[in-house]
Formats: sequence, C-alpha cells, structure tokens
Amino acid sequence: MSKRKRMKKSIAPAMVLILAALSAAGCSTAGKSEGGNAAQGGGNGPVTVKVFKTHMGKGTIPDNNNAHVKYVAEKTGVQYALSTSPPGADPTENINVMIASGDLPDIMRPIGGVEQTIIQQGGALALDDLLPKYAPNVWKSIPKEAWDVVRTASPDGKIYYVPKVYMIPERVPMIRKDWMDKLNLSMPKTKDEYVTLLKAFKDQDPNGNGKADEIPTLGREFGTWMDHLFAMYGVAMWEGKPEWDIYEGKIQYAGTSKNMKAAIGFMRELYSQKLLDNETFLNKGDVWQAKINNNLVGNWYHLPASLKDKVDAMRKTAPNAYVTALALPKVDGFNGFITQKSIGEAEWLIPKASEKLAPYSLKLLDFFYDPANEDFVRFGVEGLQHEVVNGKKKLLPQTEDKPLALDMQNFTTKESMDKRLDQLYPEDQAKMVKDIFEVGTKDARRIAGDGMPSSVYEGFPDIQSHKLFQEYLAKIIIGEWPIEKFDEFVDKWNKSGGDAVTKRVQEWYDKVQKYSKQ
Repeated sequence: MSKRKRMKKSIAPAMVLILAALSAAGCSTAGKSEGGNAAQGGGNGPVTVKVFKTHMGKGTIPDNNNAHVKYVAEKTGVQYALSTSPPGADPTENINVMIASGDLPDIMRPIGGVEQTIIQQGGALALDDLLPKYAPNVWKSIPKEAWDVVRTASPDGKIYYVPKVYMIPERVPMIRKDWMDKLNLSMPKTKDEYVTLLKAFKDQDPNGNGKADEIPTLGREFGTWMDHLFAMYGVAMWEGKPEWDIYEGKIQYAGTSKNMKAAIGFMRELYSQKLLDNETFLNKGDVWQAKINNNLVGNWYHLPASLKDKVDAMRKTAPNAYVTALALPKVDGFNGFITQKSIGEAEWLIPKASEKLAPYSLKLLDFFYDPANEDFVRFGVEGLQHEVVNGKKKLLPQTEDKPLALDMQNFTTKESMDKRLDQLYPEDQAKMVKDIFEVGTKDARRIAGDGMPSSVYEGFPDIQSHKLFQEYLAKIIIGEWPIEKFDEFVDKWNKSGGDAVTKRVQEWYDKVQKYSKQ
C-alpha cells in the first residue's frame, strides 16, 4: 500500500484555475478523446479510455501490449490507458494541475475534495441514468443508502460519482499479544489497566533485547494515526483528524467537544510518562512503520488488511511475533467507539467533457465489479501479478520496474474481506487478521458525518485542514501549553469560521435524514 499524505491540501487556491479549465475542457478534452479513438463506433478495435487513479504504489505505467490491459480489452472492448501521480508528488496538487491544464481523463479517482469543485462548477457528468444501463453490477452492488448520501453531496440531488463502500471497520487498534503473553498480562478492560499495561511494556523489556527501547504506543506527526487514544473517549477521528458526529444531541465537530478535551488531557499524561512516544509529533510515515517493523512498538492504530508485511518484518527478529486487536478500554463517563466511515467517499467521477466516452468508462468500471471477474481482479495475470505455488495462486511483490495493474473496485464486506484473506495470507495470518476485524467490528460505529461533502468548508480552508486544531493538540500534549488552552482553541475555531461550517453541516445532515426516511 502506498503512503498516504499527511494533510489534504485545501482545494480553494486552485478554484479559479479549475473553474476556467472546466469550461475550456468541455471542448478540448472531448475532441481529444473522440479523435484519439479510431475505434469509437468504427469497429476497428477496442475503445481507449483514459483512467486517472492515485495511490497506485510503486511500478511503471502499462502500455497497450501489457497482458493485463489486453485481457481487460478482450473482455470489455475497452482498453484502459492508466495515469497516476508522479512518485513523491502530492496527489491533490497533481490532480488540480491536471484539471487546470484541461487535459482531463475520461474517468478519474478524485482526491482531496476536488470532486466538489468539479460538481459545483458543472464539470461532472450526472450518472443516474447511465449507471443502471452501462454498469449494472456497480449499481446493484452499492446499497441505496450509499447512493442517497452521494445525492446529498450535490446541489441538484443527482449522482455525480461512484462512492467507496467499506462495510467493516478499516482501522483498528492493535497490540502485540506475544509481548502481553511474555509479561503475563491480560487484555486491559479499563483506562487504568491500559496505563498499567503500557508501563509494563516500557519497563519490562518485552522485546527481549536487553535494552530499554520499547515504545508502549505512538502516533505520527500532526497527531495522526493514534486514533485509539481518542476512541476511548468517544471522539470521532479519521487518521488523526476530527470528524463530525452527534455530541450533546446535535451534529458537531469532534475537535471542539468535551470528549476531545478529556482525550487530550489523557494523552498529555501519557506523554509526560513517556508511555506515548515522545517523538510522535516528529514521526513521518516511514519512521513510524520502521519502529513497528523493528519490534519496538507495543500498541498502534492502523489497517488490519495491511498487517501482513509488518508481521513478516517483525518475525525476522521475533519469530513468535503475534498481533491482536485491542478492545477499547472503558473510560468512566464516556462511550468509546472506533470511527467507521462506510459510505459516501468519492471513488470514481466522469468529467462532463468526456460524456461521449462515458458508456465505455462505465463498462470498464463494471468489469471490476462483476462477480464473474473476481478471480482476475484479485490475482491478475500469471507471471505478471501472480505465480502458482503448489496449485495455489500467490501474488508477486510489486517492484519499481514492474507494470502496474488497474483495479477499480472499492467495495468491501466482511465476506469479501474473509475471502481475500484466505486467498492471499498464510493460514495463521489470515486467522490473526480475521480475529482483529471481529474485535474491531464490535467497537466500531458509523459516525453521523459519514459521506459529508467537503463543500461545507468552502471559504474556510484553515477549518478544512484542521490546522488550528493540530497546533493546539501538539502544544498541549507535549506540555508547552496547559490543558486550559483548549477552551481558547474552541473560541478561536468558532470565530474563524467554525460556526458557519457547523450550520452548513447541519443543513447537509438534515438532507441525509430526509433521504433515509424515503
């Protein structure tokens, strides 16, 4: 899995460029697409569809002779021409530049809320009538509830993008069970028991190397990826950024809630005792991962589905390494939960400029949602994406010089995840991850703000970026500021646009409630 960016940049600075480009692109891009497809309506071969997708990982762009591209073309009559963000580039900036230049793809994965800019400026194609006709598997797979949330994100109530659907909790707090077993510790049920466990991790050398180098728990820079510490206090968080949920009977920004103040106070205590990594606000993604892989971390928060590589790395020096889920410890006065966002995030959008190729773009997308193609979607082509070992398909590692293979499906249920684990993981690791998901599912809850469009932040880029929150979070936790400064943050947040954004969020939430009753 490729690294996620630490902060999604505001789309506001690119608004003027994009607005101008969307009107110009209506002619330029449609012309390019039509002219560039000799096969369009001509029967001379597959129709080429330009696909833009970010977070593809390492690898090269496949050409027309690539076996994966050719197989999909044979089955669909559509040849995909893949493009992605350059290595090291910010995907949000990359996509804004691409749109501003007028060189639009035929179907794209929007990032950083850019879909809202495109929708608001009339640059997105409405898909309500096209999906059932050209992508029936997509239309049937995604539940009505998800389509309704997508409709609330547009001013006219139409469907302008295909959403991601993830019906199990993507992120779960994890803990080293082999460390607990070595120290004869049981799973903590309360906050105090959790603190006792962290102290044992810090002081009793569970990694067995004779050094006091253990990190009980940790996060990353800007206070991201330590959502488990917020979750204990019932704070809705997504990769360290506050979300919107019901507090005191109405939908509110979790960053200004009483729950948040209590959670920050707790983390301040952990930090002062060195139970929370004192390098947390310095940890970049690769450093954070290296600490976990090198058997230095007892408890962290991440994606169970990407655990395999971490466990493989751990077992090079700790053969008995075993990871399990941390069931959220109980904190008196708070109802803890793991934030679950299941529906509504934009996954695929078709620019209006590419309307003529929309049937082909949707036919391509539908291929990846068709159950008949499930095996190919998961394993790809033998020799390129997988090998057969003892009669069982095994994915080959992705390398910098190997062509990427397109996958357009982002629809996950417990059943599909279990099947994926059984096919891709060794038996013991498959069970490990299934058990983690089982515990995480018990603690997870969909938040009220699931699927909320980024347009609610229009005109308030600092609110959208959580910049003010992250400043106060860091300085309070490390002890530079007292916990009382949190009240100052709440006041500043409200006055700098928080009140206006909250009003918009309430209006959106009312629309969601209206659709749910239909």
